[in-house]
Amino acid sequence: MHAYRTYLYTFCAVLVILGASFALAQDNALKFKLKPDATGKLCFNCHAAFKEKMSKPFVHTPLKKGECTGCHNPHTSTHGKLLSADNGGVCYRCHTTVVPSGAKSVHKVVGEGSCMKCHDPHSAPNKENLLKGGNELCFECHKEMGATLSKVKYRHMPVAQGCLNCHDPHASAKNPYLLKSDIIPLCVGCHKTDRPMFAKKHMNYPVANARCTGCHDPHGSDNPGILYNTVHKPVATRMCNQCHEEATSPNPLATKKTGTDLCRGCHNDMVNTTFGLNRVHGPLLSKQGLLSCHNPHAGKQKGILRQPMAVLCNSCHVDNMKRQEKVASTHEPVKNGQCTACHDPHSSNYLFLTKKSLDIELCADCHDWAHHSTHPIGEKFRDPRNKNIPILCVSCHDAHGTEFKKMLYYPKTSDLCVQCHEQYKR
Repeated sequence: MHAYRTYLYTFCAVLVILGASFALAQDNALKFKLKPDATGKLCFNCHAAFKEKMSKPFVHTPLKKGECTGCHNPHTSTHGKLLSADNGGVCYRCHTTVVPSGAKSVHKVVGEGSCMKCHDPHSAPNKENLLKGGNELCFECHKEMGATLSKVKYRHMPVAQGCLNCHDPHASAKNPYLLKSDIIPLCVGCHKTDRPMFAKKHMNYPVANARCTGCHDPHGSDNPGILYNTVHKPVATRMCNQCHEEATSPNPLATKKTGTDLCRGCHNDMVNTTFGLNRVHGPLLSKQGLLSCHNPHAGKQKGILRQPMAVLCNSCHVDNMKRQEKVASTHEPVKNGQCTACHDPHSSNYLFLTKKSLDIELCADCHDWAHHSTHPIGEKFRDPRNKNIPILCVSCHDAHGTEFKKMLYYPKTSDLCVQCHEQYKR
């Protein structure tokens, strides 16, 4: 009954689309007052190359029917190639359901109306008029993913067979990352959780309703079972009960302690040192503690960070992220997302959690300041604007970058100098 109903709905949808196409063709023929039987054939008199396009395995329906005016204005247009609207606008006239209303995630090229980055508007050797077949097309843009998957030891089978096994190429109504369904039902569609092997692999813990991507890379990795490349030691050694209650307990997925108290069990020396310093990073003092920044099981990033360092830090330090959009000269560690080159992510005795005092000593790790400038700097020389502060590198340069050259605070060097040397102001 369900299959019949699906067939009936599909049949009705096809009739509606065919009817709309016929109506559009009729409307265009009347609109442009074409000669009888001239639709398409008239265009081919000049555009002879399209006869070759018609021979390809998959031809766009309007072209197959000779309805060139379905997309092009035969006289004039404000758009390239005499299109009757911009690229996406032309496509969406017929393909109205490509992006569901209120979609949770939309493919970037679809949102931009760049349909022709994936489809040939006339004909192609691949289904759906795709320019290339399978993952080859996806990796044209997702180059990093393609390069990674070409090197990993273990590739997730659906990925090897095609990205569209899990992702919708246009938009997802309810799910992030263009996923066809939520992560758990998507995974258990193939991986049957009621089999003994599933329970054995997970140390008999009831993880059937847990998010698989907490431990497994959905695309591929160098670890068996496609565990992420960086695995927390208790997970790698199959010692789940170091953090969780026993699998046979009434509440097996509950952790024995919460937040930083849980981490102290193994990382006691690090935690005690962290809290022994003058300044502690705010997330460590929260209820989640170390788990604010680190995954408890496994992850792609070193240190099991939840996201790449720059993305993770900027999720709280939004002001720094916005500033980077305007800077003309960026500090190299900031540019490379290496926040910990200067800052300690856990705690410090210094302002802004820097690894050393925010003076020449910190900068000197990378910069030979002695050969940088003849201007006197250091503890012996005081900033005339505030006698309590010595003249340091940050007296002239912003450590994260500015919209001016050499990370200076002002557009011209002279503008900077006269902040202290007022006698030279004009």
